[in-house]
Amino acid sequence: MTPQLSLSGSGAFLAIAAQCLVFAAPAQALPEHSRVDVIGDYRYAYHEPETVSEARHHACTEALYQAISTSAAVREQTASIVDSKLFRTLVHTLASKHVTDQQIVQQSETGRTVYCKVKAVFHADEVERVLIAQTTGGTEPGLDQNRALKIVSAREEADGTLVIVYQALKRLDWLGTAYQGSLRESADVMVDFYDDQGVLVRSSRHPARKTATGDDVMNPGEVGTLRIAKPLNAKTYRVWVVK
Repeated sequence: MTPQLSLSGSGAFLAIAAQCLVFAAPAQALPEHSRVDVIGDYRYAYHEPETVSEARHHACTEALYQAISTSAAVREQTASIVDSKLFRTLVHTLASKHVTDQQIVQQSETGRTVYCKVKAVFHADEVERVLIAQTTGGTEPGLDQNRALKIVSAREEADGTLVIVYQALKRLDWLGTAYQGSLRESADVMVDFYDDQGVLVRSSRHPARKTATGDDVMNPGEVGTLRIAKPLNAKTYRVWVVK
């Protein structure tokens, strides 16, 4: 059976400033024995129109994800997971809510390839709780973001309509000639619906526009709302963005 999850609420986003990784909402204090030092690195080749600053941000974000995904606590709890999307969502949730003291320990750049190495303190006791919440339709937020778009919240209304709020992180110009390639893919909201057995019912892609009628430009920081009718046989859903 394919695990299913329901994503709702809002989450903190990752921001890199100077030589530190800082989250808008720090993880809550946990017992000392659950605090584990983790380290990860990532090498990333970027292309136009992406800037070197954006590439560094992406590399350091992925380095943190690597640090979490390769930690012993995560490997032990997720050994039986075969759903790569579920695993990715779990790692992103842990990184955004249950990590503190993030630091960039090394950065380099060779041509159009950037490298980032980070270390952080990971609250390992949270792995099981977050995993259970995501595979049983719990309330643990597991929202997603990439370099262009952030999913702010997702909730189901009484009539079965799924309401998704998203925020532009880059200028999204649907008519601009520069708005092509990977950035075009990154600015779509992906929605998967599952039945009560965890079987995928429907998967859809929705352009992140400012209004339902389709404004052509979203500037950084602007927010849009997407309303989607849930299939009658769908019990859970997943909202995500292309990395």
